[in-house]
Amino acid sequence: MMRLWGRKSSINVQKVLWCLAELQRQEQRDYERIDAGLHFGINTTPDYLKMNPNGLVPTLQDGQLTLWESNSILRYLARTYDAAGTYFPKDNFSQASSDKWLDWQISTLWPALRLPFLGLTRVPEAERNYAAISKGFADTHQYLGILNACLQEHAFCAGERFNLGDIPLAICVNRWILLAETFPEQLPARPQYEHLEKWFKRIQTETQFATIAETELMVSKP
Repeated sequence: MMRLWGRKSSINVQKVLWCLAELQRQEQRDYERIDAGLHFGINTTPDYLKMNPNGLVPTLQDGQLTLWESNSILRYLARTYDAAGTYFPKDNFSQASSDKWLDWQISTLWPALRLPFLGLTRVPEAERNYAAISKGFADTHQYLGILNACLQEHAFCAGERFNLGDIPLAICVNRWILLAETFPEQLPARPQYEHLEKWFKRIQTETQFATIAETELMVSKP
């Protein structure tokens, strides 16, 4: 049976869980998930580090393959379990466009959003760098403006069908919204992006997003 290591609260584990749900894979029936990371530990043990020397989550084992890096796992799952393109588009144009957003999410959007997310949910109040937190949130606004402009042209990030690239983007947008709602006094107000808002509503109603959606942030206790 396929195995996935990682806690459900991890943004990168959520990507994989959502993808598996889109592919109609169910936990316990089609794969086993093992809690790992933060208070669950495991990810720093010698056995885990043999699988994933980064000591991060997620890690996927499928047969003889051991894979880490969440966006790489998404691509592998789609290629392996959706060869016919039933759940995700398979034409070269859509795949290339989706790959662009997968790379952009992990190289541009998440590094900006990560600053306020970790700064407000993991760092004690007395140790928070509010200048960096506010800048990261403002940078996130700017980057999501790019996505908003793209979504003016089509329903999803890579065309008219939901694609892999929409998964990490939507998880980031969900956390962006939750941060603004949870910390209104600590963060600059977030802009209202018309096309992004419509896209996010489509994500919520037309995909398996609800299987991993967070309704509140997990904030570490001081």
